[in-house]
Amino acid sequence: MSYSNSIIFGPIPSRRFGISLGIDLSPSKKQCNFDCLYCELEGAKTVDKMDIYPSVEEIIKAIKENFLKHPKIDVITITCNGEPTLYPKLDELVDEINKIKGNTKTLILSNGSTIYKQEVFNTLLKIDIVKLSLDCVSEKCFKKLDRQNSSVEINKIIPAMCEFSKQTKNDLVLEVLFVKDLNDKEEELELLYKSIVSINPKRVDIGTIDRPPAYEVKPVSYEFLEYVANRFQNLNVNIVYKNRPKLIQTYNKEEIISMLKRRPLTIEDIENMFDDDSKIVLDTLFKNKVIQLVNSSGVSFYKYLS
Repeated sequence: MSYSNSIIFGPIPSRRFGISLGIDLSPSKKQCNFDCLYCELEGAKTVDKMDIYPSVEEIIKAIKENFLKHPKIDVITITCNGEPTLYPKLDELVDEINKIKGNTKTLILSNGSTIYKQEVFNTLLKIDIVKLSLDCVSEKCFKKLDRQNSSVEINKIIPAMCEFSKQTKNDLVLEVLFVKDLNDKEEELELLYKSIVSINPKRVDIGTIDRPPAYEVKPVSYEFLEYVANRFQNLNVNIVYKNRPKLIQTYNKEEIISMLKRRPLTIEDIENMFDDDSKIVLDTLFKNKVIQLVNSSGVSFYKYLS
């Protein structure tokens, strides 16, 4: 079977990662070890390995062809109609992409379920940006929301993420997708916060359902996401929300410092929260080196300089 027309999608602009060239490692069907309630793909029986997939040679050929057509690619995004780390030749593929990528970065979007497997762990160390999902910590929540294959050893995931964060020289980003009445309970939030602090990623993206889900589940509100962002103190939290409401207010110097001590704010946060006078105060704090602007895997944050 030839996959040459279906392996690549894009290039598409990404707010968080620039111009992205996507690679689908399972273009013919969904192959995943999770059957998440919120998935934008149709529900499907979970698997522990892929049984049909494009060859490394086909993928590399498709990338080279697209590089000729679109020379200004910021990131090659390794993804899947399912879970990309189930691709059996992932290590070889990453090595081959690294040979031809030049200044382009590599990014993988994974559900994080296989990171405790040594061969997957070692391969992920070779990728510039590793983005892993972590929707739940408790086994009860995992089984209800992510509905993992029996091969997934839940208790090994977070310790492996902690170890990966220590070992990687590249960027680790976590993503938490909140679903109403499932992982939005206070006890789960506390477990998530403690786990994320232990993992210590460069950035945490929090969001909710914004496309029709596979099953009958509901999104949380923007206000809830803002509550979570404030609760996850001292972490680089990026709220991902379509049609985010503007809540413009005036903040004085002390209020801005207090906010930034609690959590860093993205440029998008500033645009949606600060009026012009507050932005002038923010700029003065920046010029006086009370705060700094840092880039975290493509997202800029204002942080308090303690």
